[in-house]
Amino acid sequence: MNGPEPLETPELEAGAPGDPARVDGRAARSAKTRDAIADALLDLLGDGRLRPTAKEIAERAGVSVRSVYVHFDDLEDLFCVAATRHFGRIAPMLTPIPAGGTVDQRAHALVSQRIRLYSQTGAVGRATRLHAESSRTLARILRDAHSRSCADLERIFAQELEPLTESDRLRVVAVLDVLTGPDAWESLRRRDDLSDEASMQCLVDAVILQVREAST
Repeated sequence: MNGPEPLETPELEAGAPGDPARVDGRAARSAKTRDAIADALLDLLGDGRLRPTAKEIAERAGVSVRSVYVHFDDLEDLFCVAATRHFGRIAPMLTPIPAGGTVDQRAHALVSQRIRLYSQTGAVGRATRLHAESSRTLARILRDAHSRSCADLERIFAQELEPLTESDRLRVVAVLDVLTGPDAWESLRRRDDLSDEASMQCLVDAVILQVREAST
């Protein structure tokens, strides 16, 4: 005996529930709706609505409120997906600043890059910081961004930071992180009503002063 004959796999008719083409089409539609909802949230944030409701998001996406909760566990989940989607789009802007050149050149390149970044992330960044107070995932995203920022500062100004003790190095990097962070930029622009050019020069001068003082 040669053993039991193998079972034949029945062919699925086109359009049947298990038809791969039908499954792929359903998955594609689901992904499209999910992206539309995330983009709707980003649009609302860009309009200044930092705490949009599910109803507002659904209306902007052209879907039902139920659809929002079908595709996302809750609004926190949606915010996390939208933030990740947005920051993924701006990732190409984060080309490494050269660690060579004068302190002035590096400071100018660093501040210029971060200002361009903040101009793209403005409302999304503010909303992320706002909602991070009640979201572990968003808080983790901000912690990761802070760690990358500090690592980048240490790399760019490695020559000036290298002679310092660990405590002094950490202190200087912390100050540089504040000077080149979104809050410093927004404070100069919004609260002090300085122009973009004046705000940028203030930050460049402050970074140069901090680095030079640290290295003397």
